[in-house]
Amino acid sequence: MSHLEQVLAHAAGAPPSCGAVRVIGIDGRSGSGKTTLAREVATAWSATLVSMDSIYPGWDGLAASTGLLVEHVLSPLAAGEAPVVPTWDWLASRPGPHLPLPATSRLVVEGCGSTVAPAADLIGTRVWLEGAAALRRERAIARDGEVFAAHWEMWADQEAAVFTADRTRDRAHVVLTI
Repeated sequence: MSHLEQVLAHAAGAPPSCGAVRVIGIDGRSGSGKTTLAREVATAWSATLVSMDSIYPGWDGLAASTGLLVEHVLSPLAAGEAPVVPTWDWLASRPGPHLPLPATSRLVVEGCGSTVAPAADLIGTRVWLEGAAALRRERAIARDGEVFAAHWEMWADQEAAVFTADRTRDRAHVVLTI
C-alpha cells in the first residue's frame, strides 16, 4: 500500500477531531517529504492544506509554532468559529498578516510540529514521516538552497528537543519511512 493509501485508510476510520472538521496532520523532521505527501493527501481527500512554513515565527520558532496553530486555526475550527492562518514575513523577520482559512470539513496540516501537543488532541490522523539524516538534509538543501543550509543544525536541534519531549513519533497513528 502506498503512503497516500495508508494515510487515507486511517483517515477513513477516524471521526471528526476538531469540532465537525476531520484533520490529518503530517509531521516529521526536515526533508522527510511532508510537503509532497500533504499535497497528495489534500488533493485526494479534497481538503484544505495549511503549511507550518507559513506559521513558524522565525528560524528559532519551532516550539512556538504549535501554539500558534492551535490558537488561530484548530481551536477556532473546534469551536465552529472562523480560523485564520498567522503568517511570518521571513524577509522582514516579523509577523505577517493573518490569512482567512476557507470553511472546510477536511483539513490537512503539514510541517514540523504540526502534530505536537496540544495540537495532537485535535488531529484525528497523526502521520509521522522519517528517513536517514543524510538523505533528509540532501533533500531539504536541494529544495531550499543555502538559505536553509545556514540554519540546518539550529533547526535540527529544535526538532530533536521538541519531538523528544513530546514523543511525537510514538503517538503517531501512521509511521512512514522515506
